[in-house]
Amino acid sequence: MNIHGSIALVTGANRGLGARLVRELLEAGATRVYVTAREPRTLDRTETSADPRVRALGLDITDPVSVAAAVDAARDVTLLVNNAGVLNFGGIVDVDIDAVERDLATNYVGTLRVTQAFVPTLRRNRPAAVVNVLTLIALAPVPGMAGYSASKAAAHSMTQALRAELRGTGIDVIGAYPGGIDTDMLAGVDAVKADPAEVARRLVTGIQTGSTVIWPDDASAAAGSVYLADPIKLETLLAG
Repeated sequence: MNIHGSIALVTGANRGLGARLVRELLEAGATRVYVTAREPRTLDRTETSADPRVRALGLDITDPVSVAAAVDAARDVTLLVNNAGVLNFGGIVDVDIDAVERDLATNYVGTLRVTQAFVPTLRRNRPAAVVNVLTLIALAPVPGMAGYSASKAAAHSMTQALRAELRGTGIDVIGAYPGGIDTDMLAGVDAVKADPAEVARRLVTGIQTGSTVIWPDDASAAAGSVYLADPIKLETLLAG
């Protein structure tokens, strides 16, 4: 998709990868970027908040009323970037079920709710695209993130279903599968973590070059190669 001249909306854009994606979209020539977060006042502190092309919107992707209001406010969107997400820790045997439900409500149901709500807008404004920011561990879980992995696996499956349903409509569906990113979400986790600025840059490059699947950092690219050759091998590697 040609980002130059596009009208983008990014969920979870107040910090971390979302804020970096906004900057990269602007640098790639987006005409307008709707930046959204559950608490809109947090958007005033982002580095792109003063850019005249930026429009701040409150958006709680778990709230149907909030989603409907965002659709009404952003009727010109051509590029939907589903980036908002939450992470609760816990192994599959002892993870708190309420925490799993929170992960699912945001990472899967919330992403689906926003996508369904914006598809009519994207149809009207096509050519258009939906980009779902997933994760490498949507494809195979890691210890201590069972609920999160499952919620992102559901979002991965939804991405595949959406791609099949929208094929030939002028709406591209793209899945991005980063590994660990050095953001607040993984603060305190002892693991290799990519620079969010680099992840955002590679992700936006992937959108522009027409990639259907994007591995936006070195770790995910290497693991993605393993997954494509032998999914069980990746499962074993990440479990270890």
